Amino acid sequence: MTGAELPLWAAWIIVVLAVGGAALSLIGALGLARLQRFYDRVHAPTLGATFGMALILLASIVFFSMTEERLILRDLLIGLFLTVTTPVTLILLARAAVYRDRTEGDPDAPPDL
Repeated sequence: MTGAELPLWAAWIIVVLAVGGAALSLIGALGLARLQRFYDRVHAPTLGATFGMALILLASIVFFSMTEERLILRDLLIGLFLTVTTPVTLILLARAAVYRDRTEGDPDAPPDL
């Protein structure tokens, strides 16, 4: 098989995974735009980005594994990096916002546990 030829079943799997990942990422972006409070807005894109990224990376792994006729796992490094950094960024942003809201006396700030 040359690089341009893919079996039809593999092409469909790649399309479903890539479109599903893009849809989840879009839903997360829409959540960022539509939700009102910061604490709600920061949650939606994180989930959308993580799950959407996983599906798009699976599509990439299937595509390159089929075209190169061997298992290609180098894309897992991208997934590992994004899976580690996205939640850490969410936690740091949320903690900074909670600290700011509590020091300013915002009544909508999450309670101190």
